Amino acid sequence: MSVEHTAGAGEQVTEATRSVVSEFLAARVAGDTGRLIELFADDVDWQLADNPAVPWIRPRSTGAECAAQFTELMEHTVPEDARASVGTFLVDGADAVLMGRVSGTVRATGRSFEGPFALHLTVEDGRITRHHLYENSLSIAEACTPAV
Repeated sequence: MSVEHTAGAGEQVTEATRSVVSEFLAARVAGDTGRLIELFADDVDWQLADNPAVPWIRPRSTGAECAAQFTELMEHTVPEDARASVGTFLVDGADAVLMGRVSGTVRATGRSFEGPFALHLTVEDGRITRHHLYENSLSIAEACTPAV
């Protein structure tokens, strides 16, 4: 007797989410802003703790604004010092959560930041509709503030 397993609708959504998030990560690593714009929905639920000391952290809501965050980050940090590692990549239906560590150096001050992060993404109809990032904003703000 043969038992055939067919992926259910929930599994298909989970795999589609995993695929889009993997494309998102590849586009971030490659600096492919055009691809990021394609991956973000027209309207995005963007959440990142507002921080006036950090020029690349600001409210965003459109796909183009969200994709531009990568470009702004690269303008204000030293690219060769940028590090990010993902230790956990969980996907359940339309939601994905990535956890890891991030570090870098702010170009204007020469000061470094480092700490953990968690990123919650939601994918609907093949595009990212939610981007909630939780990170060590204090370390980043301190790195953006010139030493006294």
